[in-house]
Amino acid sequence: MARQSPQRPDSDEPELDDSAASGAAAESAEATRALWAELRIDPVEIALPAGTGYTLRAYRPVRELTPTDVEERDQDDPFLARRQVVTEEDDDEVVILDEEVAQEFAESDEEERKAHGDSGDDTEATSDDADDAGDEEVPVFLSHQGRLLLFKTAESLVSFVRSGAPNDLSQLDSWGELSERVEPADITPLDEDTYELDLVVENLRGGRDAWDSTLLIESGEIARDLSYALRLPAVLEMLSTGSSLDDLDEALRAATNGGIGAFRGRRRLKKIGAQTASLGWRTIVGKISAVVDWRD
Repeated sequence: MARQSPQRPDSDEPELDDSAASGAAAESAEATRALWAELRIDPVEIALPAGTGYTLRAYRPVRELTPTDVEERDQDDPFLARRQVVTEEDDDEVVILDEEVAQEFAESDEEERKAHGDSGDDTEATSDDADDAGDEEVPVFLSHQGRLLLFKTAESLVSFVRSGAPNDLSQLDSWGELSERVEPADITPLDEDTYELDLVVENLRGGRDAWDSTLLIESGEIARDLSYALRLPAVLEMLSTGSSLDDLDEALRAATNGGIGAFRGRRRLKKIGAQTASLGWRTIVGKISAVVDWRD
């Protein structure tokens, strides 16, 4: 009697299924990344003391964006010229100082040009500078009236995007297409778009030997983006060039780059006060948390 060929064990079938599933998952992930790359918008995950949520972020030339409206929130805003009002004590007369302030700046600029021997006729150069400034790419988030919209689930974020509700990203030319194509499965932030602001203060309190360079550097990046997009002048000031937290950021970057720069970076880190850094970051996280609009 001829010997029958052995049957393939049933245990092999799941391996085929796993392989097929892995291939399908890879294709899905590739399609998802293609979507975000095409529309130039990215999903972002941010962890704060109150919880973790998803939002969206894009970068566009500043000339293409209308800043988020914080008229009702922030009267000390460097992004928008505001009218200064002075009340006279005697008769409660209200005086608007806009024109006087503008004239003062104009006269100051004219004096500076004369001091440097400029005639004021360099219109072309000034225009070029303005064009360069307009081409600078700046961050914009899924936000509204100065508040960051953070969604606890991918489903709730997609539902909002499809709803047509007002938000700051809706001014982008790719927003309409995103609202038609996005699915909950697409809300998969890359590691580089995942931020853990909830861990920063505790990490700094642990002392220099415990400082997580990647955590702190990435937190600085998202904090700068948020403070610009949401118009948080106090946070921008705390992270501005020359500030103690900016020194911390520069030292951490130097220490992780290797070479002689790493040695100098570590020396700079020893001069930075851990308590000062942790207190500063606690303020930053608090100010960002205060302008978050959590959505289920």
